[in-house]
Amino acid sequence: MNPTIQQLTRHRSIRKYKPDPIPQDALDAILLSAQMASTSSNVQAYSVIGVTDPDQKKQAAALSGHQVYIEQCPLFLVWCADLNRNKQACEMQGADMVSGTMENLLVATIDVALASQNAAVAAESLGLGIVYIGGVRNNPREIRDLLGLPELVYPVFGMCVGYPDQEPDIRPRLATSAVYHEHTYDAAKTRQEIEAYDEITRQYYRERTGGKVDTNWSKGIADKFKQPLREHMAAFLREQGFEFDK
Repeated sequence: MNPTIQQLTRHRSIRKYKPDPIPQDALDAILLSAQMASTSSNVQAYSVIGVTDPDQKKQAAALSGHQVYIEQCPLFLVWCADLNRNKQACEMQGADMVSGTMENLLVATIDVALASQNAAVAAESLGLGIVYIGGVRNNPREIRDLLGLPELVYPVFGMCVGYPDQEPDIRPRLATSAVYHEHTYDAAKTRQEIEAYDEITRQYYRERTGGKVDTNWSKGIADKFKQPLREHMAAFLREQGFEFDK
């Protein structure tokens, strides 16, 4: 494998960081890498808010499920889907922007996901570690107010960035055969692939916890999806102008 693939396949979520600040040239490289990600029709429908202020990070941590590593990391990035800038561009051309569509919501969300993953890879290439924080959607209105987000902008996820102060194991993924299908989707193999992955993950959790946790992937998925998740998001997105009515 070449160095790029080696780096990608060594990814781990880092939740403990050294206090060292991120050098400005490293941040510049991370952001430039993010901006060079693919983007739908060059709309570049995303923005990122960098948070280093300790009090602001403390508030963000509390709003995101009391995840203390948000407070501990030297840089907390909040990645936002952003159609506000596109709306202003339309207004500069004397045009009214049709923003309330599911397609526009998807485009902005996909754009920010692509940009953030470029940033994650760039950060790891510089010896930094990251972890994504979906918890910013726990209290999106409060996060919006904390960061001063305008209409047509919503926080998709956060990202802790810093120099790792831990060496976690690499979490096993599903087999490639479980996620890759040739020509047509092969649903018949799904249960067998899950059963095989459950055995791998059960062993992983046993080793990770010294035998204290006996669980597997499908049990974790069932626990997560057996109840509605963040039902407030639809109303919040409509408040922000993402009406997705068609």
